[in-house]
Amino acid sequence: MRKRLSLVLAATVALALSPAVPSAASTTSTDSTAGAPVDLDALFVGAHPDDEAFSLSTLGQWNEDHRVRTGVVTVTRGEGGGNAVGPEEGPALGLLRESEERSAVGKAGVREVFNLDDVDFYYTVSAPLTDQIWGADTLEKVVRVVRQTRPEVILTMDPAPSPGNHGNHQQAARLAVQAFYAAADPKVFPEQITREGLRPFAPARLLLGGGRGTSQTGPSCASTFRPNNPAQNVYGVWSGRPSQAQGKTWAAIERDAQRAYASQGWAVFPDVPTDPNQLGCDFFTQVDSRVPFPEPGSAAAGAPTAILDGALTRASGAVPLGTLFELRAGTFDVRPGTPFTVKVSATAPAREPLGRSSVKLGVPAGWQVSGSGELGRLSAGRTGTATFTVTPAAGTGRARVSATLTTERGRGYTDRQVEISPPVRAGQQLLPQVAQYEKWTSEVGVPQLRGIVTPVLTLPSGGSRQVGVVVTNVSDAAKSGTVRVDLPAGFTADRVEAPYSDLAAGASTTVPFTVTNSDPSLKTSNQGGDYAYTISVDGAVASKPALELVPAASVPQASPTVDGVAGDGEYPGPALDISRLWEGTACSSAADCSGTARLAWHDDTLYLLVQVQDDVLGTRLAAADCKRHWRTDAVEVTLDPGGTSENTSTTFKTAVLPVTAEGPPCFLRDADNRQGPGEQTAPGMRVASKVASGGYTVEMSIPLELLPGSVDPAHLGLNILVYDSDTQDKTGQTRIGWSTWGGVQGDPYRWGVATLTGYRPPADRPVPDPVIPDTALSSLDSPQSLEQAVRVHVPLAGGPAAKESESGQAVSATAGQEGVKVTLRAEAPGKAHLFVRDDQGTVGSRVVTVSRKGVTTVTVPLTRALAAHPAVVAGWEAPGGGTAASQVKVR
Repeated sequence: MRKRLSLVLAATVALALSPAVPSAASTTSTDSTAGAPVDLDALFVGAHPDDEAFSLSTLGQWNEDHRVRTGVVTVTRGEGGGNAVGPEEGPALGLLRESEERSAVGKAGVREVFNLDDVDFYYTVSAPLTDQIWGADTLEKVVRVVRQTRPEVILTMDPAPSPGNHGNHQQAARLAVQAFYAAADPKVFPEQITREGLRPFAPARLLLGGGRGTSQTGPSCASTFRPNNPAQNVYGVWSGRPSQAQGKTWAAIERDAQRAYASQGWAVFPDVPTDPNQLGCDFFTQVDSRVPFPEPGSAAAGAPTAILDGALTRASGAVPLGTLFELRAGTFDVRPGTPFTVKVSATAPAREPLGRSSVKLGVPAGWQVSGSGELGRLSAGRTGTATFTVTPAAGTGRARVSATLTTERGRGYTDRQVEISPPVRAGQQLLPQVAQYEKWTSEVGVPQLRGIVTPVLTLPSGGSRQVGVVVTNVSDAAKSGTVRVDLPAGFTADRVEAPYSDLAAGASTTVPFTVTNSDPSLKTSNQGGDYAYTISVDGAVASKPALELVPAASVPQASPTVDGVAGDGEYPGPALDISRLWEGTACSSAADCSGTARLAWHDDTLYLLVQVQDDVLGTRLAAADCKRHWRTDAVEVTLDPGGTSENTSTTFKTAVLPVTAEGPPCFLRDADNRQGPGEQTAPGMRVASKVASGGYTVEMSIPLELLPGSVDPAHLGLNILVYDSDTQDKTGQTRIGWSTWGGVQGDPYRWGVATLTGYRPPADRPVPDPVIPDTALSSLDSPQSLEQAVRVHVPLAGGPAAKESESGQAVSATAGQEGVKVTLRAEAPGKAHLFVRDDQGTVGSRVVTVSRKGVTTVTVPLTRALAAHPAVVAGWEAPGGGTAASQVKVR
């Protein structure tokens, strides 16, 4: 029996009968946000509309088969994305994308989308930059939504700086992980409890979307999944199961839902295979659980309900729902032969006893366990705890410590990861964003999420760099020893071994090596540029990081003329190959998409001439629409002045469209220190192009004074990227370039390296503060968000409700010749956001400032005649910062 079964069933029936635009036809009084908030079963936390789009097969199955009510938290409305269907951008695009999201998730039975109104700026792979832009209040908003809606299961994205992983996605996932713990802690955001009347709430299970490992397709995709980390719990939900109500596979339904994101170019997504055996699983990786869950390898672990079991569904023979079961190890890092403590606790449901209960600990072979697992008789609401001492055997890597609960009412299972460490650890120095992530896992208390990202450092082809090996003593006594690096063929180091000495317990030191790529013919970038090697400490293998080769170029001095033609002697250096596939569909031939680039410098200016073979040109955008260049054919040039930027806010990125609807090329800056039309953001930059049958040439000059900081002549970060579109629907199909990795446009450390021999930069060139887009749509200006707030009694944007003494609402609405007359009742001055809505959408809107307490009447003009079921939905902005929403029918 699922929890709240009758309530959920009633809610499901009521929702199924509701029209797309909430009707006020049966409203006899004002509907408002006042009332008990919706009680959700599951909550997905993402950064943008469409982030949940590859989990909708799962959410739809849960809803249809088990009446699971899921909500989606979307931190931004995606205002920074492209638009393949119209001219909207900024808040107007956010309104469009919100509508797409509500349509998409509705196909999986999801009705609630909670927009938090944070800004969606440009594409970045930096979670720290995202956190800086979103601000500290975003976690507070997520926690508030969790406490209001009380979901048992939280799903989210990948929090790690995995290569190409959007920084907004990383940060949204980190917020979800933090909220899983923070929402349960009354000391976190206590004013939500003391002032707003919310209660602490502890979700039962927390999972990340995706799984690192391998699996088969077909019905066995869940049971055949083999995680890279064998101590991880990864669950799969097969997308090939048919929907009884819709008559097709859930994969096909999910694809239909994804096509709703037409503004993102997803309307052209191809059909999924019709053979269910070719369809795979949606995978989810468990981070933590407060309740028992299916034992790995069991039939229940491979079932579609595996993620719900213990939280929302009860497997055969399992303990009753409401049972809490947790295992906590005294330390995550354990050492062979050194005992550590494990505590296991079980709590009976509030209204149901478990009877005589005991737990048995499960450990790897050869480990020793001591301690009693007897818990006694667990009456309703009672907790029993068992403490064990565990001594690991020899070994390294992740291990699983598990506990099995046996009661008179059923059985339960839980487990926890630990890491077996030698006395001294050694690893390659981390990239800044990876080091920040590792610190975050420690601060939040999720060490099981650390070490996800393989340590890498980039090295220019034929070049050298210093590689630091970080040695950490995790034993109880000072240590001395030797560090060794074993490099692959084509690489050398200034030394193979180096000592460390008198390293105190718990301390770390960095041992430097200078590494050189001695064979410049080795492949770079994603064509084979990851070169793994081995770090050993005291004779034992400690880690296996990688060196990533990026292309390098020497830029000669010359004086080109920017006319779109390669004149004699203008570019004396060798041509760079920019034909490597970066993302998307591979070029069918060199004629389909390929290119070369040549560079030169003179005085304080960099020159580039890019020649692209392209047999079909994409959409000719209007010059006024010279933005979001990935929608059509374009050449992007990225420059990192010192080659040390953590994210693109301290870089220069420009894109040139070789042709516009009016004819001439246009250029812009995007996702960098200052974005916008080229004439405004890059004064002095010049561009020219020549378009001919079979391709185009783009030439440009970039004054180096435009870069945010002085150029390091020996290490200018450089990339040249080509966006190829062969359609007229404002979508791109292929991306090629010079230094090519997934998500490389946001990863300055993976750009190539250019040397400007003889160039002398001016001293102390300033680094201007980055200009970051900061305009997001307010939920007060979204009639869909207002209607939802009224329907589910959850205030807008993750914020607090307006105080009763500061609230306001619409109390009546009457249609007239000049529009709809709306009567407002305010308890204090404030601002009303009014929308007249009917079955066809928005008919009229108006924002009104109310200067006094009492009753105010205003008229909202209409843009067309009213259709069926007209209503006014009103958002109220209180002086104290809270909001309210209300809805009345139009008479």
